[in-house]
Amino acid sequence: MTPRNFLILLVSITLAVAIGLTIYFYSVISTGLPSLQQLENPEQMYASQIMSSDDETIDHFYMQRRVNLRLDQMPQSAIDALISTEDRKFYSHWGINLDRLMKAVLKKVINPFSRTEGASTITQQLARNLFLDLSRNMERKIREAAVTVKIEDTYTKDEILEMYLNTVNFGRGSYGISVAARTLFDKDAKDLTIAESAYLIGLLKAPSRYDARTDYNRALRRRNLVLSMMLSEEKISYSEYETALETPIEVREGNAGSVTESMLAPHFVESIRQNYSPFLKDKDYDLYKDGLIIYTTLNEKIQEYTNDAVNKHITEYQKMFDAKWNWNRNKQLEADIISEAIRKSPEYRSAPKSEKEAVANKLKKNSRFIDSVKNEKTTIQIGVVVIDPSSGAILSMVGASPQFMKENSHSKHSLNHITQIQRQPGSSLKPFVYAMSLKNGLSPTDSIGCGPFVYVDPDTKQVWAPRSGTNDCPDSSYKMTLANGLRMSVNSVAARLITQNTSPSEVKELMRKAGITTPIDAVPALALGAGGDVVPLELISAFSIFANDGYRVEPYYVNRIEDRNGNLIFRKKRTNKIYDVIDKDIAHEMTIMLQDVVNRGTAARIRSYFSRIEAAGKTGTTNDNSDAWFIGYTPQLICGIWVGFDDHRINFNAIGNDGQGGRLAGPVWGMIMNSIYTDQKLPYKQTSFGYKTRKELDSLSKLQREVSQYLDIINK
Repeated sequence: MTPRNFLILLVSITLAVAIGLTIYFYSVISTGLPSLQQLENPEQMYASQIMSSDDETIDHFYMQRRVNLRLDQMPQSAIDALISTEDRKFYSHWGINLDRLMKAVLKKVINPFSRTEGASTITQQLARNLFLDLSRNMERKIREAAVTVKIEDTYTKDEILEMYLNTVNFGRGSYGISVAARTLFDKDAKDLTIAESAYLIGLLKAPSRYDARTDYNRALRRRNLVLSMMLSEEKISYSEYETALETPIEVREGNAGSVTESMLAPHFVESIRQNYSPFLKDKDYDLYKDGLIIYTTLNEKIQEYTNDAVNKHITEYQKMFDAKWNWNRNKQLEADIISEAIRKSPEYRSAPKSEKEAVANKLKKNSRFIDSVKNEKTTIQIGVVVIDPSSGAILSMVGASPQFMKENSHSKHSLNHITQIQRQPGSSLKPFVYAMSLKNGLSPTDSIGCGPFVYVDPDTKQVWAPRSGTNDCPDSSYKMTLANGLRMSVNSVAARLITQNTSPSEVKELMRKAGITTPIDAVPALALGAGGDVVPLELISAFSIFANDGYRVEPYYVNRIEDRNGNLIFRKKRTNKIYDVIDKDIAHEMTIMLQDVVNRGTAARIRSYFSRIEAAGKTGTTNDNSDAWFIGYTPQLICGIWVGFDDHRINFNAIGNDGQGGRLAGPVWGMIMNSIYTDQKLPYKQTSFGYKTRKELDSLSKLQREVSQYLDIINK
């Protein structure tokens, strides 16, 4: 080959390679790049809608909870902190800071194993956050640079800042400074202090790593570094710097995973998230960004009535309790509670061992901290649920006290006292003992001893002498009917039934069939609700066996789910009724007896609020008045209420008899049902269970007992 031909070949190859590289890099850069229209209108993720059963929007879920602010609505301290920390030459570069980029590259060349130096400008970070994936390859870097230049050509510097601060992730599901300010400090962004702004901007480097909840000291060092950079850039004075340094970081608990439109039913909505997110993920749907429409069982009006009743009654009781509770009479408890709270505080947990004592002493002197701990411990908590017993549809739910909901902006993510606690049921468990006794041949009119009772286990020889209640008879010669024993919730009658006419194992098995899944001990004390803790929702729905002629249904939240185009993703199957839990005859007898609990028994106070409709139910109160229950039903609805404290050591003894289930929980039930049955627009018109008392007893009494005594009991 002649030199001339070789030169031509070399030039040709060089041109071909150059053209090939040009085409390759163009394709790399152009692939996935946003158009000008996309740059001017960045696509938002679609929020999923939560709909009530009457097609009203009750809530939304967002992947990114954002509230857009104009730049002039943002605190100057946050803007200054951002520029001082992330991009000092923001107003002078064209999107890429070549000085910082070359320093980062040179450092990596000298030491390939060194930690990558942050060289991205604010505009580059915005490009990455809005338009690019999170991969870390060279192609993505090239596209990032191209998008950065396009953003700088499209927007002014102030517009870039505004967009960045409205979209950047501050952690805990908070995107944008407005939501971050509300979530972490419970205030508007414009009201952020210098110290708070520095903390928020410090989070941007790694939101989880610098969260004060997980490592207070690390978060403090990061915030103080931001403050020092603001000082060096002359964005704050030295006195402002010193003041901010002395300010502790006080962030709130909770996340901002979803936006609540009205706080109508936050715990119901949170239960949907917990129960249906895994299912949707398996179907390749994202609850937070795919714009799903979730049609729920919740009835908006019933939820409003439930909220109103809870707010009215529990607010009154909270005032009564606060007036009578005295910390001076509970000094040791107070000391224990404060010590426990200190040990659980982020500031104490993240402190080095050598500094823990100093931190503890500081918190003991912090009156705001002490008051918040004591207030939280003495806040009356409540759980309420209304269920359609024919289907299991949950119509309303309240998961926490109104005081707690008002004082905590993150309350929708708080403990749900219907689905997430386990508590002793007290006497609300007695109907299951009576039902098993009826199954084993007894009748409501049969008589049984009601005086003091001692039981000796034939196998273990262990002695059980249940404490007599206020309605127990004075000595063992007295007797009463089963109907009266249940009406007045007589402990000695239930104790005799579970040891003489049924057994703890039989009662436990009935509870299992009725849907109670928590660990239960098959012991005689089960008759008084002391055999194990229960989840309120499970116990309340278990009462459906009495309302449903002996069968039960599983409670549920959602009827169907559609994608944003209306395509069906999920539909609730026909109700899976579990038959033969108890015989229909026994369910009717139990309903007749439980009606008398409401009409003349321990729940009679309900009739002051709700008198027109037949109702049945059972109260429950545990030892030391720690838990108060009422679970009741009408011909069409079941409603259950639990009231208590998050700490078992706090109880209602301070308010005496007013802490019992019939007084503390029962009135809430009465007010809810009265509102529902008064509302002519709601479909609840059936006023009677439809049992013809004399015929029922004549046909159902297995021993053909004389019914006059029982009729006298239930008709008075």
